Amino acid sequence: MSRGTASPGLVRGASTARSARTSKGILRTSGYIDEHEEGEEGQGHLYDESYTKQRQESNAGLVQNAVPPAGGGDPSKYYQDLEYGDPYDPTNVPRSLSKGDPTAPGAGGPLAKLVHFETPLIQRSTEPIEQRIERKKRGLGRQTYPFICYAIAVALVGVFIYEEVVQSQQQGTPISLKPTVNPMLGPSGSALIHLGARFPPCMKNVSSVPTSTLLACMNDTANPSTINCPLEEICGFNGFPSGTPNQWFRFITPIFLHAGFIHIFLNLFAQLTVSAQVEREMGSGGFFIVYFASGIFGNVLGGNFALVGLPSTGASGAIFGTTAVAWVDLIAHWKYQYRPVRRLILMTVELLIGFAIGYIPYIDNFAHLGGFLLGLLTGITFYPIISVTTRHRLITWACRVIALVLSIVLFVVLIRNFYTSDPYAACEGCRYLSCWPTSANNHCQGYVSFFFPIFLNSEI
Repeated sequence: MSRGTASPGLVRGASTARSARTSKGILRTSGYIDEHEEGEEGQGHLYDESYTKQRQESNAGLVQNAVPPAGGGDPSKYYQDLEYGDPYDPTNVPRSLSKGDPTAPGAGGPLAKLVHFETPLIQRSTEPIEQRIERKKRGLGRQTYPFICYAIAVALVGVFIYEEVVQSQQQGTPISLKPTVNPMLGPSGSALIHLGARFPPCMKNVSSVPTSTLLACMNDTANPSTINCPLEEICGFNGFPSGTPNQWFRFITPIFLHAGFIHIFLNLFAQLTVSAQVEREMGSGGFFIVYFASGIFGNVLGGNFALVGLPSTGASGAIFGTTAVAWVDLIAHWKYQYRPVRRLILMTVELLIGFAIGYIPYIDNFAHLGGFLLGLLTGITFYPIISVTTRHRLITWACRVIALVLSIVLFVVLIRNFYTSDPYAACEGCRYLSCWPTSANNHCQGYVSFFFPIFLNSEI
């Protein structure tokens, strides 16, 4: 029976038995069933069991093409309650409804059920794009948990606890008050250097801070300092076996160190909100690359142009890198964002506040700037951008290649410049991006010793 000639008693989606009972009542009321037409048990010949069985058999082919419930399985098991449709052909199942298809409704779990195309109007090649756009608009289609963010946050807290233990053992208090006060409420400068802060004199020969330099020991609480230790002892990590400072790993270790309670609180807050959301959006693999590439590059940039006298710590560069990825998402998917202008304003304010914090001692704004720059490049490279046309896809991939090449070039150029005798010569005015000139910091010139005093052998 075709759809156009369906019996008046048939109700779409209802079972044949229910349809038969409903039709019987209507026909009896209308006088189409006479009393003499009913059988011994009150059943007319139209509704006796044999006739109902014949109707069910005749309509067997009509119930074999209903849309199966999500989740796959044998489609023929699910066509028991629908009245009509073409015979089920297991060799002619649309890809979007086939078992094992990642785009099939239900095939990928709750996220895949978001968009269910029940008509053939949408071409097969556009289904994934439409689903991605819909998920982007609804804020779905993301990784459920930001595993990398959580793991790194635990590591940051663990390392900071160790910092405080070392500081307490050396000075009897978890916060450095003498010989100088740590404005971030944390360990002394000597303790931070000893634990792995970025400090160029521990990484290479610095003419203004030779290896014969004496610094305030970690256990010194006098102001001015009275107990001084050699640079090699303060740098720790077995000193300089070759006689030359070469602790290159200080481009990496500062990511896990923090200058104090205020510093780690701000970074954890940003990481568990902004960075966690970015990981949900792009996945843990790409996020891992962006996070550490940005953090390391921020320290490389700071090593080139920041003032030598202040140790630098913090995951801020890595976090700024993930913030940059959020900017890539906003710009690339502007028309799919919820209130994009409002989001743009909020992100701009957050960015300005972050850069302003970079002028506080023990926090390096170059780490912020470098992390943000490389975050933009790696975000373009690894962030999943929706392309609705072939032209847009080609442009996106061209940008990915260019961004990847630029990232590598910047790393190589700045690392080579760092190991020159005077990296500051490459950009004389760059120091002001992380230093507000005052008398306390010698107006951002040369070695800054206000927050971290040193003593040259010739001055003792």
